Amino acid sequence: MIKENLVLIPVILSGGTGSRLWPLSREGHPKPFIKLFDGETLLEKTYRRISLLPNIPKVNEKPFALTVTNREYYFISKDELDKTNVSSVFLLEPESKNTAPAISMAALWIKKNYGDNASMLIVPADHLIQNESEFIEITNNALLLNHQEPSYLVTFGVKPESADTGFGYIESGKALSKGFEVSHFYEKPDLKTAQNFVTSNRFFWNSGIFCFKVKQFFDEIKIHSPELLTQAEISWHECFKEDSLDNSKINIPKSSFKNCPNISIDFALMEKSKNVAVIPANLHWSDIGSWLSFSRLFEPDLEGNSVVGNALIVNSKDTFIQANDRVVAAVGVDNLIIVDTPDALLVIDKSHTQDVKLITSKLKQNQKEILHSHRTIMRPWGSFTTIQRGDSYKIKCIEVKPLKSLSLQSHQYRSEHWVVIEGEAEVTNQEKLYRVKTNESTFIAQGSKHRLHNPLPNTTLKIIEIQSGKYLEEDDIERFEDQFGRA
Repeated sequence: MIKENLVLIPVILSGGTGSRLWPLSREGHPKPFIKLFDGETLLEKTYRRISLLPNIPKVNEKPFALTVTNREYYFISKDELDKTNVSSVFLLEPESKNTAPAISMAALWIKKNYGDNASMLIVPADHLIQNESEFIEITNNALLLNHQEPSYLVTFGVKPESADTGFGYIESGKALSKGFEVSHFYEKPDLKTAQNFVTSNRFFWNSGIFCFKVKQFFDEIKIHSPELLTQAEISWHECFKEDSLDNSKINIPKSSFKNCPNISIDFALMEKSKNVAVIPANLHWSDIGSWLSFSRLFEPDLEGNSVVGNALIVNSKDTFIQANDRVVAAVGVDNLIIVDTPDALLVIDKSHTQDVKLITSKLKQNQKEILHSHRTIMRPWGSFTTIQRGDSYKIKCIEVKPLKSLSLQSHQYRSEHWVVIEGEAEVTNQEKLYRVKTNESTFIAQGSKHRLHNPLPNTTLKIIEIQSGKYLEEDDIERFEDQFGRA
C-alpha cells in the first residue's frame, strides 16, 4: 500500500538524438518527436503515461512532470506537452552531457521544491511502453523500495525476448519483497554471452527507467561520483544569478555546465552502489533503438513483410519499407529495411541495423546539414520546408500557426518574395504595416526590417517564399524583436 504523503516526481529525459534511426531521426528533430503509427510522438505518449501515476503532484490541476531537454528542443517539446493534460517545468541543457548530469540537475530542482524525502522517477522520452497498468504497478513497488529500510535505488528490468546484443543486462540476486537485489550490471555483451544470459533466467534488459529517493540519491552520488555533484551544484547556483527567471523554464548556463563530466547514470552511480534493486517489468517495452526494433512495431504479412506509407513489395520476404512521399517498390529482396525520406534513402540488411551509426559518423565529416535537419524544419511559430535551391535562390513553403509571428528581422545578403497560398498575412515591411490575402504577393528588399504575422485565430497561414541573393543560409538573420524570446 502506497502512503498518500509520499511524493513522486516524474523526470522526463528528452535529450538523445537517436542517430541509429537516421534518416527519420536527426539532431534537429530527434527520436522523441517521431510520430508513430497512431499519430502520437514518443514524447507525447510519455507525458500521457506519467499522468496516470499516483502520488505525483498537480500544478494548476494538472499532473506534474519535470522535463530535462536541450535548449534547441524547448519549443517543440512545449508543443507536445500542450497536447496533453500535463504541466511541466523545463530544465534546458546548453549541450548534451549524458544522463548523470541531467538527473543530478533534476534532483537539485526536486530537493529545492519538494524536499529530499520525495522520489524521482527517471523516464526516457524515447521509449515505447504499451502495458501502462504494469508500468503503474511497478512504479508503486519501486516507490515502496525507495522508502523502506534499507532503502534501494530501483531500476526497471525488462525480461529479455531474445539474445539481443544492443542492450545492457542486469543480473538479479537476493529476492526482496518487490523484485531482487542487483548482483551485477553488464554492458552490451557479445552474442554467445547474451544467449547464456537469456537461458539462465536471472538476467534482465536494462530499461533505463529508474526510481530514486532524492536523499538517497545525493547520499550515494557524494560517495561514488563527488566531482559530478560538485559541478552540478555549481551549475545549479549559476541558474539563479540572472535578474529575471522564468520559473517554468530554467536555462542551465553553458559556462558551468560544460565542466560536468559526460557520463551515464549507470557508470556514475548504479554500477557502483551496493543498494540497487531491480523489479521485473512486463511492459511490452521497446527503446526503439534501431530500425530493426522500429520495424517490429508493425504487423507483418504472411511473408514477413511490412510497409508504412506508399510502398509495394513483390516476391520478397522479411522486408520493411517506410516511404514518406514517393512510391517505393521492392522486388525479389529479402531481409531488408528501406527508409525513404524527401532528402535521404537508407537501404540496410536487418542484421546490420546497429551499423547505421557508421553512416552518421561519415556524414559528420562532410554533410552535416542532412545529419542535422530534415527538409521540413519546425519552429515555435510553425515550420518551413525547402522545396528547391540553387546557387543564388531558395524556394520554401512556410506555415505559420494561428496568431503566431516570426521575429522582426532583417537579412544582409538576400531579398524575399512572398506569395500567400492559404490564409491571410499581416506584413511589417520597414515602416509599413499591411495585409496580403490569398493569391496576393509582396516583396521584402535586402536589408529591410520585416515581420510575418498570422492574424487569423483558426487558420494556418501558408506562403511560398522565394529567396534570392549571394548567401542563403539560416544564420543570415538579425532579430530585433521576437515573440518567443529568441536572440
